[in-house]
Amino acid sequence: MDFATQDFLHNHVHSILQFYEPVVLDEKGGFFHNFQDDGSVFDHTSRHLVSSTRFIFNYAEAYRRGLGEHYRRWAQHGLSFLEQSHRLPTTGHYVWQLGTYRDETSHAYGHAFVLLAQAKGYQIGETECLAKLNAVDQLLIDQFYESELGVFADERSSDLSVLSDYRGQNANMHLCEAFIAAFEATKNKQFLARAQGLAQRFAVDFAAMADGLIWEHYRADWSIDWDYNIDKPDDLFRPWGFQPGHQVEWAKLLLQLNAIEPNEWYVQRACDLFNRAMEHGWDHEYGGIVYGFAPDGRFADDHKYFWVHAEAFAAAFRLYSVTGNSSYLQWYERIWEFSWEYLVDHSYGAWFRIRDRRGQPVDNLKSPMGKVDYHTLGACWDVLDQLQDTNPLNELSA
Repeated sequence: MDFATQDFLHNHVHSILQFYEPVVLDEKGGFFHNFQDDGSVFDHTSRHLVSSTRFIFNYAEAYRRGLGEHYRRWAQHGLSFLEQSHRLPTTGHYVWQLGTYRDETSHAYGHAFVLLAQAKGYQIGETECLAKLNAVDQLLIDQFYESELGVFADERSSDLSVLSDYRGQNANMHLCEAFIAAFEATKNKQFLARAQGLAQRFAVDFAAMADGLIWEHYRADWSIDWDYNIDKPDDLFRPWGFQPGHQVEWAKLLLQLNAIEPNEWYVQRACDLFNRAMEHGWDHEYGGIVYGFAPDGRFADDHKYFWVHAEAFAAAFRLYSVTGNSSYLQWYERIWEFSWEYLVDHSYGAWFRIRDRRGQPVDNLKSPMGKVDYHTLGACWDVLDQLQDTNPLNELSA
């Protein structure tokens, strides 16, 4: 199998989209968020801000890339649900979860994806998204921005009166991603500057406190909290340990910034983060990349997650494209080979969310809340952009 061809990647994108196609749209509003392996919906009511926004990304990009006119309507449908159901009029923030269990907490992580969704909406011609993009940007500044370091706090109470002491890199990483998308959509250099500042702070300054790698958790003063969630190395949003998936995701973002305004340190840090993620995170016994490893190098969680591998193959191919070093192409192929055998569902489509260390099933939940295959679709599109030797910025007027 040649994984580095346009035909393969186009076909794979189509197969992922087709998994969700028959059942994902809820005519009453938004999308369904919980799917078993065979595509059947196992929870019709629960909605998570992360899934709601990521579906908008999926369908806006699918439309932008010419994969179907109906995807614009689907993106519009998702944007409408986002404003009508997730946004709390009294405070202006977007609530974390809807349904039987309602969580109105304000999360910087969730608002990063609101920013991303509005940027993608504006990019496909939804002009009203520009005002909403700017509004959520201001919300992020008002609720979370810590100007002395140029970084964002994590969580406020539902009435916004209490700011949690927890600080984390994950929200800031996805804010970097969202600010890149906002710049691409608007050409507003303020967004690019924000993304560049976050990259410097986390990939360089804070990484220097953790031997050059990016740690997940910090105290309110942005000192490293080595013990936060030490008993939860498998936490979905705040796992303990170094996350190989986040090292390579930062590597990808650094290279995206380098493509916009080249700077050698982006490439150097991207290489180092990727190399060390593979050094400590690759499972030489069973293949694939583990979820987390401890500061002493042992595996903290040896499960194999879909998103880790998607971000890793995207980063590997960007590194190969920038450096010409064939070892990164070899990593791209190696990561895909494991993913193709153990993580891609060849029966029903899309990717399994999680496998055990040996690549065997853990459950039959293909896509519970939080997973909508945004990582896998985004990674394929990122590689396609490199293969086609086009800069997405050239398509802003499309």
